[in-house]
Amino acid sequence: MSDRLTVVVSQSRSSNPKKRALEEQIVSDLLGMRGVDVTVVPNLYDLKADGTGMLCLSGIAGDVVVCSWLFPRAARWVLHRNKILGQEGTSLLQSLGESADDIDDEKDDEALEDTPEEEHKARVLDHALLPARRIYCLDLRAYGAASVYIEEITRIAGDLQTPTVELTQWIKGNPKPEQMERYLEDREQKAENGAGPNHSPKPLDLSPTSPTVIDEEASRRWYPVIDLSRCTNCLECIDFCLFGVYGIDRQETILVEQPDNCRQGCPACSRVCPENAIIFPQHKTPTIAGSPEVAGNLKIDLSQLFGAPDPGAPGAATAVEVAARERDEQLLLAGRDAVGMEVGIPKRRVTAVGAPKPKDDLDRLMDSLDELDL
Repeated sequence: MSDRLTVVVSQSRSSNPKKRALEEQIVSDLLGMRGVDVTVVPNLYDLKADGTGMLCLSGIAGDVVVCSWLFPRAARWVLHRNKILGQEGTSLLQSLGESADDIDDEKDDEALEDTPEEEHKARVLDHALLPARRIYCLDLRAYGAASVYIEEITRIAGDLQTPTVELTQWIKGNPKPEQMERYLEDREQKAENGAGPNHSPKPLDLSPTSPTVIDEEASRRWYPVIDLSRCTNCLECIDFCLFGVYGIDRQETILVEQPDNCRQGCPACSRVCPENAIIFPQHKTPTIAGSPEVAGNLKIDLSQLFGAPDPGAPGAATAVEVAARERDEQLLLAGRDAVGMEVGIPKRRVTAVGAPKPKDDLDRLMDSLDELDL
């Protein structure tokens, strides 16, 4: 793996002078930073899988910092769906709409064990093999000063360029005698092989380089991105979407198979996902766009969180009903018939959002079998 850090600056869709100035200042300040490569690409979300920009990003071998105008959660999973994989790097910076208390609470949550309700839910990411390199995603909307991002990138680069760590720095408290003995034996062995504390096993490449600028014609796109750390592969999205966006791979795992089949501006499938795993990075509602609120096990009113009206308001609808209405609008625009709540929504969820429907033949058959008490 490369011992250099690559910083990717993903440009804003707009030509807003303040946004352009922030991007240019970050790139300018990074040019003299030793051990850091800089790559500038159009808006990350708009890049085609086989386009120049994504192919360039696929060729990066080492740790990556991605500065984009997206929520970090959205940026990470845009990269993942394009096979740009890595462990999630932890940033000390806040995201848009996130406070320092939120970051502390998130760290506290990570230290707690899953609740019994969550323990049995296997996530798709649990079975994924990720390379050891780390990907850090920074939200350019959160701060107006380039110096904030440069300071964080410097911190990350500094961590990468520290090849050795003394025993007392990674063992909490005083090391046990057997730990110290193993450590000294190991250090002596490395010294004999020319790789001890006074010998660098591999000199770090700290020479500065010129930035790589990708000039790709990237038109605005609209498609869902799946957060595999939340997805349980329930496949409700593939049943709900009637436009052929979703598919499954050879392991029968959900994937966004035909992203450009998605209807512009329609986020309906994200509203019906029971794990809030579907992200539309450019949606105006933060929770649909990948904000941190749904990144943890938060007990919240998901209907309102995902844009449904207040349940107490006249004519209020749930998130599922809003999703069905949005889907019908897109079906009609495509010259097809509306289907309402009849297609692609599990019966238990239909019942939960409205009055029970009259029993059909199958219901009556199931009732008769229940009465037999088999």
